[in-house]
Amino acid sequence: MSRDRALLERALERGEQDGGSIEFKERLLQDVHLADGRRESLAAQLRHRVLSGDGEATYVVGVTDDGGLAGIDPDTFSETMDVLSLLAEEAGAHIDDVQTWGVKDGLVGVATICDGAVLETDDEHVVVGTAGHVDHGKSTLVGSLITGTADDGDGGTRAYLDVQPHEVERGLSADLSYAVYGFDDDGPVHVRNPDRKADRAQVVEEADRLVSFVDTVGHEPWLRTTIRGLVGQKLDYGLLVVAADDGPTRTTREHLGVLLATDLPTIVALTKTDLVDDERVAEVEREVERLLRDVGKSPLRIERHGVDAAVEEIGDTVVPIVETSAVTMAGLETLDELFDRLPKTTDDDGEFRMYVDRSYSVTGVGAVASGTVMAGEVEAGDDLLLGPMPDGHFEEVEVRSIEMHYHRVDRARAGRIVGIALKGIKETAIERGMVLLPADADPTPVREFEAEVMVLNHPTRIGDGYEPVVHLETIGEAAAFYPEDGRLLPGDSGKTRVRFKFRPYLVEEGQKFVFREGRSKGVGTVTDVDPID
Repeated sequence: MSRDRALLERALERGEQDGGSIEFKERLLQDVHLADGRRESLAAQLRHRVLSGDGEATYVVGVTDDGGLAGIDPDTFSETMDVLSLLAEEAGAHIDDVQTWGVKDGLVGVATICDGAVLETDDEHVVVGTAGHVDHGKSTLVGSLITGTADDGDGGTRAYLDVQPHEVERGLSADLSYAVYGFDDDGPVHVRNPDRKADRAQVVEEADRLVSFVDTVGHEPWLRTTIRGLVGQKLDYGLLVVAADDGPTRTTREHLGVLLATDLPTIVALTKTDLVDDERVAEVEREVERLLRDVGKSPLRIERHGVDAAVEEIGDTVVPIVETSAVTMAGLETLDELFDRLPKTTDDDGEFRMYVDRSYSVTGVGAVASGTVMAGEVEAGDDLLLGPMPDGHFEEVEVRSIEMHYHRVDRARAGRIVGIALKGIKETAIERGMVLLPADADPTPVREFEAEVMVLNHPTRIGDGYEPVVHLETIGEAAAFYPEDGRLLPGDSGKTRVRFKFRPYLVEEGQKFVFREGRSKGVGTVTDVDPID
């Protein structure tokens, strides 16, 4: 018997009792259980169960009154969770966790109901994107920051962010990872065990200020994933790592170029300072300073000028530099102070918009689209549009629920990294690069747009029909370029028409993008769009 199955078996064995915290329900239907006063009586029953369990109740769904495994179909299970969520809200409680199992005739689930309203997310929330060469210690540094624990010298804290089996085996991150920690009046609020979603959720609940990390990929074959992480998220700051035992590399320069192309205020962390002497640290620091000056930035050594100066000066021209070691924890208190004090750079203005970065399906919940809220806010129950679909149309969907770092929330604002459960669409129809918008929006899908671009690196000239991959928000699509003057040379800036090769997307004036083909790279800004008919 699995541990999860044991949870179900224990609940069935304990059974319903008049003064107990367990309740059996075969199903809950909106037109039956929320009508004719039943909502109030069921909410009162739920409140009684929560109080009987000292703030926690267990609802077993898909079972008969005597505990028999009846099972219900996925759509009915989803509706049951919707009704249960409304009852919990009326009773001053919230659904904290849901686990499901398949039985012969459908699904059986155990929902844990906890006292207190669903978490509000009015706290300040800063989102940081990491970048840097492979083996320079990005994930290890983030792992030590969020846990407050020193690394073992073999990248032990990195394991908190590598989630795919081949990542753990090889010690190389191959996809974006997400991590969170926070701050209150007493200082950092660390995650005790990032592998446990309940611990991450607790940080979200307890901290007055949250810092989320989008940990990108340093290995060259996955540069497109790194670009997606830096371009496709609503980041407040960039954190570029440079290992003291290696120094800046070609990948370092590429990642710095992407950070600067997106106008992202950036911090440079010199990592692995425990592996070299002070002279080598100073040498690498000088190399980093030269690299920054070459691209028109002014380096600011925090060790010399202090955190106050870094907080005040970071921005368009100034890049703070801090020396760190995840093994000795040197410099991590400085980063803590920076992340606690740095102001949020993005705002919540405008109507809700979220570009989809990932999608997946959850048993009993259905399709989930995840990404970073780019503007406005979204609430459970909102009607939205999702698209464009390959033919250019948008589908109407409904927000079933919202989750942030494994904690269910009732709303999410710009800058939040969330998963949104959607009603009215199958997960297989959701694609990266689609966008979620308010139901009353009037979006115009785009197949072509005009742009001002700069060619950072290319072996020859760029002519009509050049086909790189364009990375814009979470879009990563092959596109054909048609330069205004017929060609673009390395180092050139100029105008070009860009046409997506396979399908339309939502593209707007002012959006920045990166284009890449092999080792050829450039950056651009959308100047005009050409909506499809």
